[in-house]
Amino acid sequence: MTTAPTELRTIGILGAGRVGTAVARQALKAGYEVKIATAKSASEISLIVEIITPGAIAVDAAEAASADLVVIAVPLHKYRTLDPELLAGLTAIDVMNYWAPIDGELDDFEGDPRTSSEIIQAYLPETRIVKSLNHIGYHDLEEHGREPGSPDRRALALASDDEEAKALVAGFIDRLGYDAVDAGPLSAGRAYQPGTEIFASAHNAEQMRPLLEAAKQPAHS
Repeated sequence: MTTAPTELRTIGILGAGRVGTAVARQALKAGYEVKIATAKSASEISLIVEIITPGAIAVDAAEAASADLVVIAVPLHKYRTLDPELLAGLTAIDVMNYWAPIDGELDDFEGDPRTSSEIIQAYLPETRIVKSLNHIGYHDLEEHGREPGSPDRRALALASDDEEAKALVAGFIDRLGYDAVDAGPLSAGRAYQPGTEIFASAHNAEQMRPLLEAAKQPAHS
């Protein structure tokens, strides 16, 4: 497996829905080069990318995967359209959520005790998956970013089984305008999935850390 880059310059985004394009616009504001790919060819999406995310480049998936960091923002039920070989060796942020009341039940996730990101990691075994950017609304992502040290700076949690990948994504989150809070291994992403307090509202770093710690404690019967 290749080593993660120490400095990010390019961001590849797989998916051009509301979340993916919001991340793209925020990344552009932060000074990154952004490449967006969907299941369609680059020529088919170039006009919509130009309109919705001016400054981003429409590319095919292979070129998006050549970026320093990849953001997986496809609809969760389409996760098997991702190419494990294409994403091998890469650091990727999983922004997807399994939210049955909204999206309907999915057999791959419904009866599995693992978090959705752990299932994605198993499907993409050679990719460094980091769970983040899933517990902030796409509108909020573009509006709530603040400079480091701002008293109202919002925090975003991240979880991964790869420490190097977490450090890379933490730097990206900081550039987007948020404090990155390390939740722990990928399984710890359960603490900010749909239905949790972290998912439902905004927190600063001091507020988020005890919520993440509390989520690690066994439930009392």
